[in-house]
Amino acid sequence: MKINELSKNIDNQRIDPVYLVQGNDQYLQEKVEKALLSIIPDDQRIMNVGILDFEQTTMSNILNEVESAPFFGERRLVIVRNAKFLTGERLKQKVDLDGLVNYLNHPEPTTVMVILAPYAKLDGRKKIVKDLKTKATLINTDSPSENEVRGYVNSDIEHNGYQIDNNGMNLLISRTDANLATIMNELPKLYLYGVDSKMITEQAVSELVPQSLNQNVFDLINALLNSNIKKALDIYADLMVLQEQPLRINAALLSQFRLLIQSKILSERGFSQGKVAEELKVHPYRVKLALQTSRRFNLERLEAGYLGLVDIEHQLKSTTRDPQGLFELFLVKFNNKKKI
Repeated sequence: MKINELSKNIDNQRIDPVYLVQGNDQYLQEKVEKALLSIIPDDQRIMNVGILDFEQTTMSNILNEVESAPFFGERRLVIVRNAKFLTGERLKQKVDLDGLVNYLNHPEPTTVMVILAPYAKLDGRKKIVKDLKTKATLINTDSPSENEVRGYVNSDIEHNGYQIDNNGMNLLISRTDANLATIMNELPKLYLYGVDSKMITEQAVSELVPQSLNQNVFDLINALLNSNIKKALDIYADLMVLQEQPLRINAALLSQFRLLIQSKILSERGFSQGKVAEELKVHPYRVKLALQTSRRFNLERLEAGYLGLVDIEHQLKSTTRDPQGLFELFLVKFNNKKKI
């Protein structure tokens, strides 16, 4: 189930006893939580809403909350955040899940239990995961595709009485890596900027929305692979002026080259763009850009770039050499290799 269907169900009072909200998109997780909170009237929330963090409580406390009756209200809402017991991650202490399994078989009719699992993947081998997937209502909050991001953004813009031109939307997507939470945080500035015209333009986005480190790194790598040494140096220098740490810049470059290599290998094995994103657990928009770039270069050239950056990382950690000088030397060496 998607957020839109959930909202319609809540409006029509079709409310289920247990919800599992799974996916790693922060904005969608928060939007789903807010929608479910609306089940309880404002004046009843102090007594009839319980919010627990699994990392800071026990399963016994969680079960006590869901088994409690509402106080002067029709329903009680219990939200359990950070449900790590559904993943393959090792927990600090053993969790007795028998009580939760029993609860799923006989949930309290006046309680709405919401389990938030902000993870890309759950451990499907676990009995509790299997039980939840069959007995709870599943709400998907996976990272949305680029088209879905555009849909959410357009919906918010129209809801606030604004419009955005195509160039403005494209630049907004590019500068934020199509990250929905980032975009939603930037929109209030754009609304204020265009309060008179009710129009969000490319110029407004250019002036108000900073380009992410990932996007700067992507532009830098494209310049590097296309032997545009001056542009690559200019972007690196700009990042230094913005006080980005050399090790952080290099780590981002390594991550992007790794993504280019992995995307190319998987694509050549027949993986679709969506399957590549799923396999690598990377935002679909980043995979789209990576595939567009990696198709133009052979694997040997991409690996040469990656290994050169590994060498920079070693020198940054073990010597006092100037970071910008190391990067310039890397550019020269890399540019002297055979280009495809």
